[in-house]
Amino acid sequence: MPDAAELDAAPQKPAIDGSAAAAILLMLLDESEAATILKHLGPEEVRQLAKAMFDTANASEQEIGLALEQFVMRSRDVSALAIGADTRIRTVVTQAVGNVRADNILAAVAPQRSAASLEMLRWMDVDAISALLASEHPQVGALILSVLVPDVAARAIETLDEVLQADLVLRAAMLTSVPAAAIEDLEAVLASANVDGQRVAKQAIGGPSDVAKIMKKMPKQLSERTLRSLKKHDRILAQTIEEEMFIFENLRDLDKKSLSSVLRSVDAAQLAIALKGADEDMVDMCLATMSQRAAETIRDEMAEMTMVKRADVEDAQKSVMQIVRQMAANGEIMIAGGGDDYV
Repeated sequence: MPDAAELDAAPQKPAIDGSAAAAILLMLLDESEAATILKHLGPEEVRQLAKAMFDTANASEQEIGLALEQFVMRSRDVSALAIGADTRIRTVVTQAVGNVRADNILAAVAPQRSAASLEMLRWMDVDAISALLASEHPQVGALILSVLVPDVAARAIETLDEVLQADLVLRAAMLTSVPAAAIEDLEAVLASANVDGQRVAKQAIGGPSDVAKIMKKMPKQLSERTLRSLKKHDRILAQTIEEEMFIFENLRDLDKKSLSSVLRSVDAAQLAIALKGADEDMVDMCLATMSQRAAETIRDEMAEMTMVKRADVEDAQKSVMQIVRQMAANGEIMIAGGGDDYV
């Protein structure tokens, strides 16, 4: 029997990428079985798997063997306890406390599941979504906008009337959670949705953060125009969205020259506090754009700090980002939006 040293010295079997392994397994199934599995996946997962299936069409016997081996190993870790768990849990709780109380309890503790209509929206063509936004009540449109992938939402809203664009974005930004009744209204609008009849709890959705992600994907001119319209209705909300569109972490997205220009405009003490809440990579990246003397000054100030309030760090970071936005507005630096192309 080999000892521990021999086992450690044994060559490790190469691993295979998860998407590639899944694609190989699907290719080994017949078409109906593979289709049944794909029905349970989201659109982005299906796209990834479809690409992986093309990439692994000529997989070697070794790669096929590795995929099967990984599947068997991971299957051993899966418990059968979860199979049909939703139905069993609902039955047990209902028998114990009755239908009404069971509904209230499960609505509060059960993992939320998207309504069928919300899942369907993620598969729709952008033009179809845009037409839906134009024809339905803005509150329904805001719900639709909030559940879409940000770049899809940005493209869907781009062709709409300017007034409707601003109205939809404002309503989406003011959403926090959506009651079951609102989701049922959407299901009525999407009459062709494959609704399974399950009771749907209210869902956390929308808000400034989600809207900021959408607006980052818009062309710069559209996002700026929409923000101006929002400021006329709710200046504080518009400011919150603007802050969410480019947070301190996004300094990583600036080129070295732009980052250097920004940091030269920031007070050293304020920058030290802002960097106190950043990881070491971010600190190194920022200080690398500065002279050795300036970088040492910042490091010394950070070292002298002991406990810094989180609120103070956040305020300092917001101040830095305010400078970023002002410099971008003045054309001193460039912040590329998701909907803009640069060469």
